[in-house]
Amino acid sequence: MAEEHEHAVIRALFLPEQPEAAPQRIYVKGQVVTVLRFEQDLTPLRARLVGGEGRFEPVGVVGRKVVLEPRRDLAPEEGFSLLVTLSDAREVPFLLRPPGRREHGSADQQLNVFKDRDGYEAMASALLDSEKENKTLRAENERFRKEEASEDHALAALLTTESEAQTPFKGVERFSGKDDGAKLEGTVYRGKGKAAVVFRVKNLHAERSWSMKSVRLVGVADARERAIAVRSSAAVLEPGASGVIGLVVDGSAFLDGGALTALRLELYRQDGLLQAIVQLDPALLGE
Repeated sequence: MAEEHEHAVIRALFLPEQPEAAPQRIYVKGQVVTVLRFEQDLTPLRARLVGGEGRFEPVGVVGRKVVLEPRRDLAPEEGFSLLVTLSDAREVPFLLRPPGRREHGSADQQLNVFKDRDGYEAMASALLDSEKENKTLRAENERFRKEEASEDHALAALLTTESEAQTPFKGVERFSGKDDGAKLEGTVYRGKGKAAVVFRVKNLHAERSWSMKSVRLVGVADARERAIAVRSSAAVLEPGASGVIGLVVDGSAFLDGGALTALRLELYRQDGLLQAIVQLDPALLGE
């Protein structure tokens, strides 16, 4: 199962001055539309894929836009060339790649393509990109600051070092699973007013790295997303490597309208696929 957590991504691209320059990358995802929007004097005349026949919907050229849509996700090692012929007779190559470990694992939604970095529209677009990046960094810094002072994150960090004895948790359930990408063993913990889960992951793939893309904690009955503290021993697991992910859930997350409810924990790996589901019952909160 794949979970769609798409973030609208709009970027500015600038055409290289040297024809032999490496093609710029465009990140695409199955059944997600990506649009290249060109300046007026660079209106595309035609666009064609090299080697991607059958993998994409027919490439469309509409006014100043080129429209792409893969029929399914590209494999991590795949890449296809898009050749766009512009109104000034230039043929510009782009490389279509899956998002991989890119931030949020998100596809490009729109790419504004410019010829001149010093043009007004180009500078305005670049400024907007910079402002968005700064806003994201500020939000992340604030989140990190709060996490540093969070008891739940401190407990999760202890769990990733397998120092359960230094926490108030007691293991009550073990589970395991295995696919072509990873072997996963887990433990569910009961605590006073809190619950916890530890995943021990081993990357079984011979070539591809493994990483945690996201974690969701939702109510079984209402599907409302809750807060959860997450820590991991390594950001990326190379082939053959192992790591630990610790997660702590505060008792308030189990409340729904004043009543206790069961929760569902979902762990997603780097390609957006669901790696594990764990149900957490209110009984884990102890006395």
